Amino acid sequence: MIGAGKKREKAAGGMWGLLVADAIGVPYEFHDPSEIPALEQLEMSPPAGFRRSYPHVPPGTWSDDGAHALALLDSLLSTGEMDPEDLVERIAGWYERGDYAVDGLVFDVGLQTSRAIRAYRSGTPATEAGSVDLEAKGNGALMRVLPLALWHEGTDEELVSDAHLQALVTHGHPTNQVCSALYSLWARRLLNGMEDAEEAWFSAVEALRGLYPEDSVYREELEYAIRPDEDIEPDGSGYVVNGLRAARWALRQGSYEEVVKYAISLGDDTDTNAAIAGGLAGIRDGIGAVPENWLSALRGKELAHPLIERLLERYQ
Repeated sequence: MIGAGKKREKAAGGMWGLLVADAIGVPYEFHDPSEIPALEQLEMSPPAGFRRSYPHVPPGTWSDDGAHALALLDSLLSTGEMDPEDLVERIAGWYERGDYAVDGLVFDVGLQTSRAIRAYRSGTPATEAGSVDLEAKGNGALMRVLPLALWHEGTDEELVSDAHLQALVTHGHPTNQVCSALYSLWARRLLNGMEDAEEAWFSAVEALRGLYPEDSVYREELEYAIRPDEDIEPDGSGYVVNGLRAARWALRQGSYEEVVKYAISLGDDTDTNAAIAGGLAGIRDGIGAVPENWLSALRGKELAHPLIERLLERYQ
């Protein structure tokens, strides 16, 4: 077990690492891997002449990934529990008013998330708002779940239960719930001092196997959808299982910077895959590993800083 000071550094690295990675990935979203610039050219501001995905969005701006992570963090800090109603209200506030968005600008809205918000506003309970359709396996719940692992002080079983709850409000399929749970356990182990990401991965997998009954749908999703013992090469898609695989491969690349750049190099859903991987790399390596030039170029820090400081007060 590591000391409180070290955990503060790791928790700060996780939150700022997620936001920075998201922002760096935004200009490259929806591009084929062959169109992504060379790794040494991947920065907050893309190379001259590169066709940015959102020309009207200034470089250094996080997307829905960062906004939803901040919404979850604010909900946890404000209510003191994993409250699905409060969370979906905050996500709806982002969608409708630009809460947690830099400049109040909402420019990247996932289809499943927008459907869930409309369902909730039409009277569907928060825990039933997220689609359970077979094709509804996007990464929108996985991309925001990191603050739960940094905030949570309960058992692994309680963390898993809360990870399921936070997924339900927008992405209710069991695949999404299990991915969020595995990621949360993975993040917890890195936060608690495991230095090797693969060791932390397999420790999280074994913990989840111990929590899911063998005949449960969640165990089935773990073994046959995620297939955690297999080393499956990722692509850049927004499929939630791919987000886990991309993070696992990215974390082998070396430094925080190398992790983020690898995730972006996969193309397609560059901001989300970078955020998922970058948050874990930030926990593993601490806030000092996030390049200062990237952090200084991040816009909207005045939105995130008070929330992150409130989180860090828990590490005394």
